[in-house]
Amino acid sequence: MNRLATRPQPCNKEERQVMNRTNLGEAAKAVVRRNTEQVQGQGNFTLFEELFADDFIDHTPQPNTTPDKDGVRVLYQRLREAFPDFRPEIHWQTVEGDVVTTYKTYHGTHLGSLFGIAPTGRVVQFETVDAMRVRDGRIVEHWGVADLFSLVHQLGARLQA
Repeated sequence: MNRLATRPQPCNKEERQVMNRTNLGEAAKAVVRRNTEQVQGQGNFTLFEELFADDFIDHTPQPNTTPDKDGVRVLYQRLREAFPDFRPEIHWQTVEGDVVTTYKTYHGTHLGSLFGIAPTGRVVQFETVDAMRVRDGRIVEHWGVADLFSLVHQLGARLQA
């Protein structure tokens, strides 16, 4: 067999740029996945400090939080306190440029107060879609939609108008 015939051909500039974008996209997805699985799911707040940029901006902050890194830290801590067995399940991720979109379901047992709702002991699940911008290996922006109506309903609470 002729070894020269099986050797891969060098990439042209356009193909290298596509491969670099693909590698950057996969790296960005890995950052967001680590946040979801290890910070949210396991409570690793040391990793949180590494993954979130100090100038992070949350464009859709949750109730009673601030739109910055401190606000997200507070939210994650509240979720871990309210649901000690908090477990995210990632269904899919996609990346466009430097923005990673993740569709997931959160699972947990309500054993601590959340949004003023006393612990119920109920097992709940609720879906979210998050878009996170990743630059230089750190999360710098977030947009998200969480089905909090479903969560509140599962906890037996009612929303007041």
